[in-house]
Amino acid sequence: MVRLTCLLRRKPGTTPEEFHEHWRTVHGPLIPTTRSGSHVVRYEQHPRPLDDYAGADDPGYDGVTVQWFASMDHYRAHMAEDDFATVWADICTFLDTDRLEFVVTEHPRVVMGDDGAPFPLA
Repeated sequence: MVRLTCLLRRKPGTTPEEFHEHWRTVHGPLIPTTRSGSHVVRYEQHPRPLDDYAGADDPGYDGVTVQWFASMDHYRAHMAEDDFATVWADICTFLDTDRLEFVVTEHPRVVMGDDGAPFPLA
């Protein structure tokens, strides 16, 4: 299992409310309707609370998205689908793509978890 984690900033001139509305009601529902999205095992949106913003020009991140894939091959296939262009076109309508930051990671090593046991260091 691999995860694509993206740190998101809204497009300049877009209010936090506009950003979050588009992400929730347009972009989120778009993913599962595409062949590109068929490679995604899980799609999470972690929105920044609206009451955390100092103002419309707040320079911080607006949210985090996490997409899970069965393997790197599935991740690559997701982006290779013809309709990924549709997903990317929508991304360009509400995200600042010049400042989009992301990382692909493997399954996490849990240091602390639900059972309270520490992660073995050896």
